[in-house]
Amino acid sequence: MAYRAEYIWTDGTEPTVEVRSKTKVLADGDEPDIWGFDGSSTNQAEGSASDVVLKPVYSCPDPLRGGNDILVMCETFTTETMEPHPTNTRARQRAVLDNYGDQGFWFGLEQEYTMLDPVTKWPYGFPPNGFPGPQGPYYCGVGALRIYGRDVVEQHTTWCIDAGLAISGTNAEVMPGQWEFQIGPVDPLTVGDQIWLARYLLYRAGEEHGIEISLDAKPVQGDWNGAGMHTNVSTNAMRENYEAVEIAAKSLGAPGKPAEHIAGYGHGIELRLTGEHETERYDTFSYGVSDRGASVRIPWQVHQDGRGYIEDRRPNANADPYVVTSLITQTIGEALS
Repeated sequence: MAYRAEYIWTDGTEPTVEVRSKTKVLADGDEPDIWGFDGSSTNQAEGSASDVVLKPVYSCPDPLRGGNDILVMCETFTTETMEPHPTNTRARQRAVLDNYGDQGFWFGLEQEYTMLDPVTKWPYGFPPNGFPGPQGPYYCGVGALRIYGRDVVEQHTTWCIDAGLAISGTNAEVMPGQWEFQIGPVDPLTVGDQIWLARYLLYRAGEEHGIEISLDAKPVQGDWNGAGMHTNVSTNAMRENYEAVEIAAKSLGAPGKPAEHIAGYGHGIELRLTGEHETERYDTFSYGVSDRGASVRIPWQVHQDGRGYIEDRRPNANADPYVVTSLITQTIGEALS
């Protein structure tokens, strides 16, 4: 008997990295091994030396095909030296964890996205060439006048559960056709792997329903919420005392850190972080308890309990989770060392 392994990796598309995949048929009993692809077609190599190596790093059941088929998240490596490819951001997170992994980082990522009509590119639920009523009733709403695309969400959620991903919730967001799912809390590498696999499954659900999935940070200009990937993080120390929580929050605003993080938090961030629609400006840093208009929020319950986690509200929906978590791990890890 044979089974299929869907090799999945991140490419070199700029300014926003995309997910790619290809299928390998393996004999029963064989494990997924290194493979390769044409990097000249993914902005990862020149045509004169186009091969890029795929190395499996995480696998789970394939909920689309079922049976013994699997999804395989991969890192990319060069053929010449088998060093991590320049676009291999997961390798950077591995390097950061060599220094700070003993601090027990956990991450939970809130992935927002927008459903679009594949022809008009207009948000699903918006009238053709027009706008729906203002924001307000759509967030966590119920009913045909408020909610669009729930069938896609339900299918995606079921697939994530069947794949064994740590999906912890879903909800309709503030703009019509905009939704969110959450992955975590899990360790820094796993949360990145699972966000990319969940994105892959989301795109596949969109394919089946004829809906385009967008991670654009500001899919509709004007008085409409953008799409983020709010990032919740804790360490052993933060889960034990409030002092560590405050140190972590302040560290993200230390000299030079806000600009460094904003540069890695996704394309178009200045369009989303305007100081409106529950955001702080991209060029300003703030933190506060229960403040959704701050760069970093300390949840009210964390303040009450005297321990827990913080939420970095700045990352875009289109950010690379490996980049986001490595930046936060490095910054907080240094501060708590």
